[in-house]
Amino acid sequence: MRNNFFGYIFIVFIVIILGFAIYMVKVKNKTNDENNTSKTAIAGEVEKGKELTLAISNFDSINPIITSNKKVQDIDRLIYEPLIGITEDYKLDYVLAKECAKTSGNTYIIKLRQAVKWSDGTKFTSDDVKFTIDKLKENSNSVYSKNVSSIQEVDIIDNYTLKIILSSEVKHFEYYLNFPILSNSYYADTDFWNTEKNKAPTTTGRYKISEVSHSTIILEKNGNWWNKESSSNIEKITINLYSTVAEMYNAFKMGNISLITTENPDYQNYVGTIGYDLAEIEGREYVFLALNANSRFLSDVNVRKAVRATINKQAVIDNSFGNTYSVSDFPLNKGSYLVDEQENNFYNFEEKANFLTNAGWTEKNGTWQKYENYRTTTLELNLVVRASNGTRCRAAENIKNQLQDQGIIVNIIYADDNSYNSYLNNVNYDMMLCSIEQPIAPDLNTYFGYNNLAKYNNQEVNEILNFVTNNTDENELKTKYQRLYDIYNEDVPYIGIARNKKLVLKNTDLTGKIKANWYSMFYNIGEWYTRK
Repeated sequence: MRNNFFGYIFIVFIVIILGFAIYMVKVKNKTNDENNTSKTAIAGEVEKGKELTLAISNFDSINPIITSNKKVQDIDRLIYEPLIGITEDYKLDYVLAKECAKTSGNTYIIKLRQAVKWSDGTKFTSDDVKFTIDKLKENSNSVYSKNVSSIQEVDIIDNYTLKIILSSEVKHFEYYLNFPILSNSYYADTDFWNTEKNKAPTTTGRYKISEVSHSTIILEKNGNWWNKESSSNIEKITINLYSTVAEMYNAFKMGNISLITTENPDYQNYVGTIGYDLAEIEGREYVFLALNANSRFLSDVNVRKAVRATINKQAVIDNSFGNTYSVSDFPLNKGSYLVDEQENNFYNFEEKANFLTNAGWTEKNGTWQKYENYRTTTLELNLVVRASNGTRCRAAENIKNQLQDQGIIVNIIYADDNSYNSYLNNVNYDMMLCSIEQPIAPDLNTYFGYNNLAKYNNQEVNEILNFVTNNTDENELKTKYQRLYDIYNEDVPYIGIARNKKLVLKNTDLTGKIKANWYSMFYNIGEWYTRK
């Protein structure tokens, strides 16, 4: 019995030892797993590259007031900041300005942020804003000169408050406060236009200029940036400077540049078709047909709708503008929060016939005709186009052919520049093929206001234009602009044809979505990183 007792004790002892051994093995494995997981996470962070390479060809100056280079202006948005910027969907974005109040038709009070410092540590004040506006008014060639052309006077109330007085009322003036601000103290006692200080001006933006050479500009994070809530993976940006666009294309093809933009339809001939991702940004150029709502035939909305239903816009683009343009309908900046644009396909031969039939027209012998005042009238329209613009002439010819194939006769008037302007100013046409560079502001008075390009008049539209000029409530603005969009589609005073687009070529080593519009392509740079 005693021997059995010791046997039991021995067996229990062995079981305890085995259990303890198994437990220790599991603990060790768990610790190793945790260590491996931690190492993997750390390795992942290390592998997330923090350097970005951009490029500029034909570089002139990094100073945003002096430069005339569009690529510089794009990159400058990472360095300098405006009073009020523009969001991806074209809302006002208060940056250096904290508030902007319209106190009368031509007077604004602007309150500035008080926690802002320049990258050299000096305080940002009202003096900097006045200094920048004064310098912009001295340089009529600056891309921002029109932003301040209506400013008559700038009064400094205190270090963080200004009064801006305009020579006359400017609709949606707040949108034009998007010019970059420069430091008054930095440029004190210098020749602003020729000083060596223009090589690396102090900044208030996300990045500052840390190094400049004949071939590169180095940006690094600005430790004094006021916007502490916005983080960024990219700590260093190298801007390579090239003498020609061809050199820049070749460097991108070789993988030496993270990101480039182009409007060249033949870009693939230079960079190939692999090794990069492609994104498109809607541009500012809006191409459209203005339809004279007072002309003999186009005064009938059914005829205007029939013309719209006959035109295949994509065919016009393919035959005339190429792959750097896309179909566009409404004149407001594409992607604006103010309007939910629908993918309307008005191109429809059957509807065209219905519109014309409802207006009393009959198709005979391949043309649309109407019997009125004891005589037969043929549907015939004049189309004015600027003769010096070959692309637009080709587009006009394509539109003519499409309309004539459906029985609407079109006579193209190839107008020289002087005659074209005369036609435009007097609205002396049935149709005119136009192109306008859209402003940053949602101002549609060119299309619907007094003396517009279509001689179009609608009382409700007039009331909407008056309302949106002096209203800042986003929801109310959306309601009004959406109604304007619906009226536009119903009354057809214009037929949108195309809008240009900028192409963004992103090296596949650069990770992060491109969120952009024609104002900026760096909305999402905080989430970008490079793969090592």
